[in-house]
Amino acid sequence: MLPSLVETRPISRRRLRSRKRKSKSAPQPSKRVAAATLASTLQLQEQQRELVYSFIALAMKIGLLLIGTTSLFKVGLASHQRLGSYTELSSVLDVESVKLVALQERFDRFFTIGGEKRLMDENDQWIAPNRIRVIWR
Repeated sequence: MLPSLVETRPISRRRLRSRKRKSKSAPQPSKRVAAATLASTLQLQEQQRELVYSFIALAMKIGLLLIGTTSLFKVGLASHQRLGSYTELSSVLDVESVKLVALQERFDRFFTIGGEKRLMDENDQWIAPNRIRVIWR
């Protein structure tokens, strides 16, 4: 803290004075009381100011903590959603890869010996040899 603006004399520096008449010494104690009151008032004001600043700093720290916590929570949710979509896409890719391998094997079988016969057997909608197809419009 800052030293008070008005200080009384330290005890070691006080001098013993002979007592004077009370009429002349009356204003001096009131000045000392006024100075001590002023000093205590200034000290209280400074303490109140420090308390207000401390509350403001605490509010800012709490606000930053809330912002950080909220950001981390949102990042966690976003990563969870991304992992979910990644696993979904991965499973779809696995299924489609299995289908592709099966279709590739089927396609390769068409070009082996007897593939034309297998193609005709699998597809019933093909027109058999020596048949006429009629299309109605």
